Amino acid sequence: MTPAARFPELPDFPWDVLADHAARARTHPDGVVDLSMGTPVDPVPPLVQAALGTAAELPGYPTTHGIPELREAAVAALARRHGVTGLDPDAVLPTIGSKELVAWLPTLLGARSVVIPELAYPTYEVGARLAGAEHTRADGLTALGPAAPSMIWLNSPSNPTGRVLPVEHLRKVVDWARERGTIVVSDECYLALGWETEPVSVLHPSVSGGDLTGILGVHSLSKTSSLAGYRAGFVTGDPALVRGLLEVRKHAGLIVPRPVQAAMTAALSDDTHVAAQKARFAARRALLRPALERAGFRVDHSEAGLYLWSTRGEPAWDTVAWLAGRGILVSSGTFYGPAGAEHVRIALTATDERVEAAVNRLS
Repeated sequence: MTPAARFPELPDFPWDVLADHAARARTHPDGVVDLSMGTPVDPVPPLVQAALGTAAELPGYPTTHGIPELREAAVAALARRHGVTGLDPDAVLPTIGSKELVAWLPTLLGARSVVIPELAYPTYEVGARLAGAEHTRADGLTALGPAAPSMIWLNSPSNPTGRVLPVEHLRKVVDWARERGTIVVSDECYLALGWETEPVSVLHPSVSGGDLTGILGVHSLSKTSSLAGYRAGFVTGDPALVRGLLEVRKHAGLIVPRPVQAAMTAALSDDTHVAAQKARFAARRALLRPALERAGFRVDHSEAGLYLWSTRGEPAWDTVAWLAGRGILVSSGTFYGPAGAEHVRIALTATDERVEAAVNRLS
């Protein structure tokens, strides 16, 4: 008899639910066009590959805090790329990708109640459940009434909608949270992918007022540097919160491998490959969006990020099935919350050849 275990009650894993539609899409004579996940398909930049090998011979344990060069490169990159100033390199903590941190952050912070967006990356809810915390979906602060939640998630540009929150909204959330002792955590892994507007970090002085107390920004190199396979991310912001996270993570053994730290340092020190990757996504977007609109879709928001938030005005799973019949796999908007009932999320992460195939099938 298997010993009893008390695992947390979690929602179905989205891509398990998508399996039947994936199987149908794969039967297309010209093969599947998989636009369901934000998985990079473009090569890892050569300079990053080379950096990975520079630490391959080191046998000892890496530090949880990361090498100083990595933390300094992260601070410099945020300043160059996004105008974020006033960060202390000691308040940068590398993470094993960003999903790991998102899932465990409510637990690490001891959160008892978590606010997540109406339409949200599923791991925000999963993280609250793992922590045994209550979670509330809300985009507007008035919906929360007098509540004083432990933490509130922001995600701009949004996954799945590509919506960008203006500076005024970000600042209002920060002010509201400070009045209540609530921690603001902003998932900013799509920050470099602005199309119709330029996203602003919650760490930017125009939002924080130069005071990072109670604020954390979560960053990932998966999209901009094609490093999803490396599991490369970091969190920064309030020095006191980062110190606390560091202490817990040291005890838990949550450490980014040393060769990956070297690769991250190289990636954060170079902007050329980031611009090249953004141009690839822009070219795919320029083909795919009008093709969807010609096929009768309406694309909502999507002014930034890696996805086209699309609808045909019907139940999301009907749209998923319609596209799967044409060999195109997308994710159902229902994965991201009840408000996604009539939308699908369509990723820009396919090769140029596969995107062109999708465009031809839509026409």
